[in-house]
Amino acid sequence: MINMLKNWHNSTIGERAVKALRQHGFEALYCETCQEAVDYILQQIPEGARIGVGGSSTLREIGLIDLLYQKGFTLYDHGQPGLSAEEIKECRYKQLNSDVFLTSSNAITLKGELVNRDGAGNRVASMIFGPQKTIVVAGINKVVKDLEEAEQRIRNIAAPLNNKRLERPNPCVKTGQCADCQLPTRICNVTTIIHRCPSLSKIHVVIIGENLGF
Repeated sequence: MINMLKNWHNSTIGERAVKALRQHGFEALYCETCQEAVDYILQQIPEGARIGVGGSSTLREIGLIDLLYQKGFTLYDHGQPGLSAEEIKECRYKQLNSDVFLTSSNAITLKGELVNRDGAGNRVASMIFGPQKTIVVAGINKVVKDLEEAEQRIRNIAAPLNNKRLERPNPCVKTGQCADCQLPTRICNVTTIIHRCPSLSKIHVVIIGENLGF
C-alpha cells in the first residue's frame, strides 16, 4: 500500500512536469522505473552515434553509461577514470559537437524549466546548443515547484553532494550547505535557466519515478 501511494504521488508530480515541459517545446516523458527509461533512451540513440556524457551521477546510477560502452558506442566521457587533465579538456570540447548529449539536470520546475549550475560550463553549454540531440535524465527528487525552490535545491543538496563526490575542499563539504566561496576549486560558477527549448536544439527530458543522483 505504501509503495502504491508513493508511486501515485511520483507519477502525479512527474506527469505535471512533463506536461509543462511539452508546453515549453521540449520532448518529455515520465517513466515509472529506471529500466523503462533506459529502454526509451536507447531507442533515441542512432546506431553509430557519437555520445557526449555530461557530469551526471544519475546516468551511471541507472546503468546507462556502462550499457553504452558494452554496445560499442563512442563516448566522450570526461568522468572515466585515468584521464589526464588535457584529455578531460579535449573530451569536453568533443561533447559540444556530439550526435547525442546525455546529462541530468540539477532541478526541473513544475513550470517546465531546466535549472543547472556548473563549474566549467561545458555541461550547460552542450545542453543549450551544439549536439544534434540532448537527452536530460532526472529522478523525481529533482522536480521542484519553481525557480526559488530550484535555487534552494542546488544550494542545499546538489552543490554540497557534488563537492563531496568530487572531493573539493569547499566550505559546503563541512557545513552541508552552499556558501559564496571564493576558492579556485569552486564548482558553482555558471547558472543557466532553460525556460523553453531553444529554437535550434532538440531536447528530450526523461523524468523517472525514483530518487536518483544529486
